[in-house]
Amino acid sequence: MTYASEFKLNTITHQISGLNETDALALLAHVFKGEIIFSTSFNLEDQVITDMIHRNNIPVEIFTIDTGRLFEEIYHVWSRTNRKYNTAIKAYYPQFNNLQEFIEANGPDAFYESKQLRKECCFIRKIEPLQRALKGKSLLVTGLRLEHLPEGRSVEELEWDAINQVTKYHPLLYWTTEQVSSFIYDNNIPYNALHNKGFVNIGCAPCTRGIKPGEPYSAANWWWEQKSVTEKTNAVYALY
Repeated sequence: MTYASEFKLNTITHQISGLNETDALALLAHVFKGEIIFSTSFNLEDQVITDMIHRNNIPVEIFTIDTGRLFEEIYHVWSRTNRKYNTAIKAYYPQFNNLQEFIEANGPDAFYESKQLRKECCFIRKIEPLQRALKGKSLLVTGLRLEHLPEGRSVEELEWDAINQVTKYHPLLYWTTEQVSSFIYDNNIPYNALHNKGFVNIGCAPCTRGIKPGEPYSAANWWWEQKSVTEKTNAVYALY
């Protein structure tokens, strides 16, 4: 990150300080005109942000990644969201040849066999499509909240993502689960029915499960792997 980029980040952080989420999104859409994008997985937080964007006509492009292994319920809420806001959320998909080569060499459920194969699968199905979606973009809006992270781990509301070379904005970072749920119900926003069954971060069907009371959010994904604190954090970041 260059000095000029760091200065711009600090300046914008100061500008959005004290603004509500909608006004902050509108300001960032102006500052990063044509270069701001929001990634949705149709989780509760994503639906809140989608509503903010559409209800206030904020010019932020919205996209999703269809890995090819999503829950049926995700497609249901995707369709209902398109209808409610009279939109067509753009999807990015894995490169067919890369996916076919991986499955032919390792099988359809190779991600259960080793962490390396799981990471390769994630790269093909999620990371590479994300890289394509972010081309030409400078700011990525996410639904990350502090409650998603392991205890003691913190992030800034506006932060630099060195891996993807974009600034990330987490408008709901300090929201509680109760605030998110209330916003969904009060505004009659479509949501994924799996949230009623203990699911929190809903990703690919084979790699996502509901969690029990007291379990961390990171337990929802790749639960068969032993994770360090860093890996638990990365498990959450991989979804945002």
